Amino acid sequence: MIELKDISLQLNGKLILDEVSLSIDKGQTHVILGPSGAGKSTILRVILGLLPIDNGQVIIDGREISSLPEKEALQARRQMAVVFQSNALFDSLTVSENTAYFLKDSGLLEKKEIDESVKTVLSFVNLDGTEGLYPDQLSGGMKKRLAVARALVTRPQIILFDEPTTGLDPINSKAVLNLIQRLKSIGTTSVIVTHIINDAIMLGDTLSIIENGKIIESGTIKKILQSQNGFVREFFYEVYQDSSLLNEIQARDE
Repeated sequence: MIELKDISLQLNGKLILDEVSLSIDKGQTHVILGPSGAGKSTILRVILGLLPIDNGQVIIDGREISSLPEKEALQARRQMAVVFQSNALFDSLTVSENTAYFLKDSGLLEKKEIDESVKTVLSFVNLDGTEGLYPDQLSGGMKKRLAVARALVTRPQIILFDEPTTGLDPINSKAVLNLIQRLKSIGTTSVIVTHIINDAIMLGDTLSIIENGKIIESGTIKKILQSQNGFVREFFYEVYQDSSLLNEIQARDE
């Protein structure tokens, strides 16, 4: 579904991504984990085509898109949606209007079809009854779920999440994590960038660990925790100290 091959990218003379390679299967939840400034969010922008790459290939559904003319690349990217860390909601639009924004912008659906799609996705993210509210009337967790609803309404095959629980309290974080897990039930491929280890363990079918723009380990959480790489072992130090969590991880595939 998504494949990055030897992606390298420099910005202002600084190497941001260093021969990054990833392979993410259809319907999989893949987490990119690492410290701030490691290059995690840059990978999402490369997948979306928001940054030109210096070397390598971005392949979506077997089609290399990074070298396509813009019009053709745009068609390929329409199967993707993104949930930004800031949510990027329109403050002057209601919940319903925010959700419908990209459907109306496309001009492909009648109002009745748009209204039905909006109702369906708001129900999926547990925002029934909020249609007439504005973003400033919502909690942080509700805003995040609204951002997910707006991404879902176009029926993308792939959703990219940039730090989906940063700044949320534990209750709202859990609600958002549960929602992302539910996306598997409709076959969505999710790519999640985070620095929060517990989120990565809860969500990820597979994980990639990035340091200074380079992927240093990839695989299941069990494989990651078997790594002898010094940075990986330091990054997951608290996990290694939690015997109950280690036992839970060990038992997952048994």
